[in-house]
Amino acid sequence: MAIKIRLKRQGKKKQPVYRLVVADSREARGGQAIEILGLYNPRSNPVQFDFNEERVKYWISVGAQLSDPVQRLLGNQGVVPVVKRTSATPGVARKDLKKK
Repeated sequence: MAIKIRLKRQGKKKQPVYRLVVADSREARGGQAIEILGLYNPRSNPVQFDFNEERVKYWISVGAQLSDPVQRLLGNQGVVPVVKRTSATPGVARKDLKKK
């Protein structure tokens, strides 16, 4: 079973709130979660990101993979190392790639 730590969308239409969850990677985005680790609300000012750091570290230690948004959020909090993402084609606009 492939375990991922990812965001699960909650909230009303055009008012997203996300839960930080541990889930099987084969489940749907809004599907069943193994454990709820925290809450992420990008619409509040300042942005609210509350999570149980001990449980996050535990799940990482047993082999859970982080999704890209979760990697970025936890990197900003200092829980995991920040991964700098680079473009495969630096200096080329995305619209120019589609013309080929």
